[in-house]
Amino acid sequence: MPSPRAALITIDGVTRCWWGASDPLYRHYHDTEWGRPVHRDRALYEKLCLEGFQAGLAWITILRKREHFREAFRGFDPTVVSRFGARDVRRLLTNAGIVRHRGKIEAAIHNAARVLEVRRESGSFSRYIWSYAPRPRAAPRRRAGIPAVTPTSRALAADLRQRGFRFVGPTTVYAFMQAMGLVNDHLAGCDFRAPARALPRPRSGR
Repeated sequence: MPSPRAALITIDGVTRCWWGASDPLYRHYHDTEWGRPVHRDRALYEKLCLEGFQAGLAWITILRKREHFREAFRGFDPTVVSRFGARDVRRLLTNAGIVRHRGKIEAAIHNAARVLEVRRESGSFSRYIWSYAPRPRAAPRRRAGIPAVTPTSRALAADLRQRGFRFVGPTTVYAFMQAMGLVNDHLAGCDFRAPARALPRPRSGR
């Protein structure tokens, strides 16, 4: 476990953000997923759900349960999940492989229908989400340089809530934006900042 005050950790010649070196699951997630732009509606919906389930818990808990979540929520296909009913809620509440929180389970189902509404309005959920991508900023050099919320995450969270989404506060939404590559918060000097930055981003007006 790295020092809580450390910013970059170098192991076997690979330099990572401090949190990406503490567990094999974290390393894989940091190195191959976090901060890399994602445009698929299903993947964006999945991550928004998982960020909601993570509220109050460590992200490593969600990573360890992620495959169980995918199975329980039928691959996070919003069309399928939007049809879940009371029987599915009961099924999910007895599934020890996921986080058994009724409010979060019902929010994930409820939000699936909201994703479909956004898709009908905007053409895709991805197009809507990426319209909130801010302009790239300078790489943070230390942990303190990474915000927990931003004006953009507040704006996106507010619009999601206005559309009826649940468990989408500005802190949850900023974590979602970091993970999906709308912002690149790999620290300066992290070996994985440049690969994330090099991936294509859709054009955004925000």
